[in-house]
Amino acid sequence: MPKLICVYCSSSRDLDPKYYAVGEAIGRGLAQRGWGLIYGGGNAGTMGAVARATQAAGGKVVGVIPTFMMARELAFHTADELVTVDSMRERKRIMAERADAFITLPGGIGTLEEVSEIMVERGLALHDKPLVLLNQEGYYDGLLAYFRRMIDDRFKSAGFDSLFGVATTPEEVWPLLDHPVAFKADPLWRQPEATPEPLA
Repeated sequence: MPKLICVYCSSSRDLDPKYYAVGEAIGRGLAQRGWGLIYGGGNAGTMGAVARATQAAGGKVVGVIPTFMMARELAFHTADELVTVDSMRERKRIMAERADAFITLPGGIGTLEEVSEIMVERGLALHDKPLVLLNQEGYYDGLLAYFRRMIDDRFKSAGFDSLFGVATTPEEVWPLLDHPVAFKADPLWRQPEATPEPLA
C-alpha cells in the first residue's frame, strides 16, 4: 500500500495556467516517488490537474467528495478509489486520517481552512505528519507574515515556525517530506520534540 499524500488546492477553473502546471508537477512527483494521492475528489482546477497527473504517471488516486458535489458532476470518476461522504467535515476527517503527509498549494478560503486545521492538530501534538506549504511566486507571503506577527505578539510560541516547511517550487517540496523538520511543541503542552518518520 503506497503512502498517501494529501494535497490541498483549488478547484477553480479560472486560474492562471501556471498554477495548474505546478499541480501537474506535484502529481507526477508523487507518483515517481511511489506515493499515492488523497485529495478532495474534484475534477476541476488544480485539484483535477494534480489527480490526472498522478494517475498518468502511475500513482494511486483516492478522492473524498461530498454527495452534493457528486450531484453537481464535480467528481473525478476515474479515481482508483472515490469515497463519498455526507459533509465537508467528514471529507476533511477522512483525508486527514488516511494521509501520511500534507502538501498545500495555492488555494482559496477552503484550502486555508483545511491546512489551518492540520496546523492546529499538529500544534496540539495530535499528530506528527509532515506538512509543506508551497509558496508559489510568493502567493503565501501575506499568510507567512501573519504567522510571524502571531509569534512576535506572542499569540503563538516560536515553535510555531516548525509546524510546517515552506517550499517555493515543486522540487523543493520533496526534501521537506523526506527529511521533515522536528516540531518544537509549545511548552504549554509539555510534549517532547517529535521527529516524523521520513516518507522515503
